[in-house]
Amino acid sequence: MESLRDMIQSLASAGIKKSISGLSDMIGEELSFTAPEINFVPILQIPSLVGGPENEAVGVYLRAEGEMAGQFMLIMPLKKALEMVDMLMDDPIGTNQELEGMGRSALAEVGNLTGAFFLNGIAQITGKETVVTPPAVMLDMVSAILTIIVAHAGEKVERVITIRTNIITAHKQDIQADFWYVPDLSTVNALNNMRTQ
Repeated sequence: MESLRDMIQSLASAGIKKSISGLSDMIGEELSFTAPEINFVPILQIPSLVGGPENEAVGVYLRAEGEMAGQFMLIMPLKKALEMVDMLMDDPIGTNQELEGMGRSALAEVGNLTGAFFLNGIAQITGKETVVTPPAVMLDMVSAILTIIVAHAGEKVERVITIRTNIITAHKQDIQADFWYVPDLSTVNALNNMRTQ
């Protein structure tokens, strides 16, 4: 019987692979990624993973509405997000010092490619319908971004599923990317029921 962790691992790997393929085409450079690390992290420990609650971070947020509701976010410290923008825009690392229009669009595409594939994958394996919202890019303190996740969960959130991978360029530049997945309680129940059938 496949565990929930194995299921998330499989979907995350497929989603990130699709994202990396799209990004490779976008920047004209072959990218690779490390196997995603999946963890179920207590909500209170989440800020420490991104440098602390007052650390400035960039989040690319998507929400799935419908029978398999949930939230998905690409989250990175601002410095790492700017390094990713440099990579996506084929600039030397350190070129972009602020998150501006083109940079926001590039990060939105990263989050959208990965998040939409992941969330739609959850719906497909359960045979249930979902609609994924367009990506929203946020620049704020980690605590403020986390508050948005909690506010939209619909019930008390105790744990966040974290997905971590490293994106590697052809020049061996290495950028860590973290994703948060917070399924609504109804989605958790549906996934658990599917695994026991």
